[in-house]
Amino acid sequence: MKTRRLGHSPINITEIGLGTNYIGGHNLYDAVDEDQGIRLVQQAVDLGITFIDTADAYGNGRSEELIGIALKDRWKKVVIATKGGITLDGTSTKEIDNDPAYLRRALVDSLRRLGRDYVDLYYIHKPDGITPPEEAFGALLRFKEEGLIRAAGVSNFELPALKAAMKAGPVDALQSRFNLLQREVATEILPFCEENGISFIPWGPLAYGLLGGKYTLEFKLSASDWRHDSGVFDPGLFERNLAIVERLKRLAEKRKVALTHLAIQWLLSKPAVGSVIAGAKRADQVEQNAQADSLELTPDDISEIDSIVE
Repeated sequence: MKTRRLGHSPINITEIGLGTNYIGGHNLYDAVDEDQGIRLVQQAVDLGITFIDTADAYGNGRSEELIGIALKDRWKKVVIATKGGITLDGTSTKEIDNDPAYLRRALVDSLRRLGRDYVDLYYIHKPDGITPPEEAFGALLRFKEEGLIRAAGVSNFELPALKAAMKAGPVDALQSRFNLLQREVATEILPFCEENGISFIPWGPLAYGLLGGKYTLEFKLSASDWRHDSGVFDPGLFERNLAIVERLKRLAEKRKVALTHLAIQWLLSKPAVGSVIAGAKRADQVEQNAQADSLELTPDDISEIDSIVE
């Protein structure tokens, strides 16, 4: 599988990664099968996906624990990214805390759950609006000096906060929402990342399943589905998005490829993007995501996709 350099670090990451908010994500999903989650991680590595993304907030640390179990004998094959900065209290109520002392405790706890003495990439999960970004990110750079992490990043930082964080030192990665239907970062943040050697890692790359191409106008989210806050299923917006997806499906059929492959490779066509961390709940989804690495879009393909979504 093809790789790209992670920011300013010496680390190479696979262009296709595995997002693990489902694995151990009891706070987001109903009836999570932990044994299946372990198998999904192992299957991804077997298929060549060696960039695994998690966070301590996924299942209040359970995602990290399951990844630790799944990769116990495979650490040398993988690059692990995790995040801290959302407090864990065992309930659905969360607070954001970027205080350096809290970030240190969070990292130590993540390492214990993962069963490692360092993590490859550590992110501040969200800005708390209180701690100066340069102070919070400066803590990550100290962790790097101590050998607790190999690369440092931020997640969900808008451009002013990202620039402030950079006062402390180089940012290796920024993880924020980006997909064919939600392209807010394209105007300013992506060019800034490209200019400053920051690997942009999109979350929500398949628009929470909508870019899988299987939903119809009859689809309704259940009352407990966390995707009510995703911004793509709102009444009126869902219908517009579905019309775009139908046009993209016709292009995918013309190219004889999966719609998800188009969505992933369109993201990878952006120079700033380092890896697409597509999530999965089933074995076939992991396999399909891995297969996206073999597709190459032509300039005409990209132009046609842009004309559809814009």
